[in-house]
Amino acid sequence: MRHGSIPGASGRVRPLTLLGDPVLREPCAPVTDFGSALGRLVEDMFATMYAAQGVGLAANQVGEALRVFVYDCEDDDDVRHVGHVVNPRLVEADGVVVRGPEGCLSLPGLEAGTPRFDHARVEGVDVTGEPVVIHGTGWFARCLQHECDHLEGRIYADRVTGWRLRRVMRQAARAPWARAGG
Repeated sequence: MRHGSIPGASGRVRPLTLLGDPVLREPCAPVTDFGSALGRLVEDMFATMYAAQGVGLAANQVGEALRVFVYDCEDDDDVRHVGHVVNPRLVEADGVVVRGPEGCLSLPGLEAGTPRFDHARVEGVDVTGEPVVIHGTGWFARCLQHECDHLEGRIYADRVTGWRLRRVMRQAARAPWARAGG
């Protein structure tokens, strides 16, 4: 991705990986090759996220089991955060736990009240290997935690319990994309 260009402008939209695909349930591998293929992946992930009207997307959601995610998400103060992280580590998730509506591009059309901390800090590198540190609060903190979960092979429903979990799993089983082999 060229510095100063619009993220995803040169990317291609890839098919989304849906619940049921094993790649969503395996921890992703660290990125070791910082060549042009990584830059193309990040561009494609931005293009795919925007096409699906998401606020974050992990590489395994486009079938690549690599530790990369992109985001374009506002925090609770309406400050927009746009970027990507390679080999991210969730180093802090603290503050107040808030149960809020959470959805996922890999479970299209579904959401559940999911508990998340209202502050998160992620460390990693960018596509060139330069260190990045991202602090998020509110909705953006939720996004950072959600995407880091994906890279560990978890989905938001794994954090939901009781009737909320039963409801979202029933909805997933009945979803058109589940019956289509997703």
